[in-house]
Amino acid sequence: MSPLDDYLPVYQFSERHSCRVAADAATILDAVMVWRMESDALVRAMIALREGPMRLWQRHEPAPAPFGLHRFTLLERTDHAVIYALAGRFWQMDYGLQPLPDAQAFRALPSEGIARLVLGFQVAGTENGARRLTTETRVFCPDRASRRQFTPYWWLIRPVSGLLRRRMLSSIKAHSEGRE
Repeated sequence: MSPLDDYLPVYQFSERHSCRVAADAATILDAVMVWRMESDALVRAMIALREGPMRLWQRHEPAPAPFGLHRFTLLERTDHAVIYALAGRFWQMDYGLQPLPDAQAFRALPSEGIARLVLGFQVAGTENGARRLTTETRVFCPDRASRRQFTPYWWLIRPVSGLLRRRMLSSIKAHSEGRE
């Protein structure tokens, strides 16, 4: 059973990546907590590309900070997992984010029009004493209209998202193993 099941047991979209890390679980999860999207040039470039139309459209308004983990709500940190959440209409130029102060607010979201996303990091032991760090993203669209709008967005961003997640894991691994 995944720790994500407590927050999003039913979902239509998911992605999972993992790597081996030669460090203890606490060190790995500490590295997860301090990792920032803006620390990776490719991640910054992909976010800038994704947000380009919004920034052009809103050029007379103050530009919001680029998208990053600071927009996510930390739902839980245990000895073996970190779980974040996000809710919104991700297919919109501005992501259509909904405020989520805590896990209770995530669970109480309306059942129409707002997609729910959980991003989890889980550490498990392996046979040779190393650890396996797995990141999993799940998205639940509560109604037909939100699924219809999210599906093309998912197929467009999924390849880039996979690349960015693998880079994220690589960076967290390097940080955890003291190579960064």
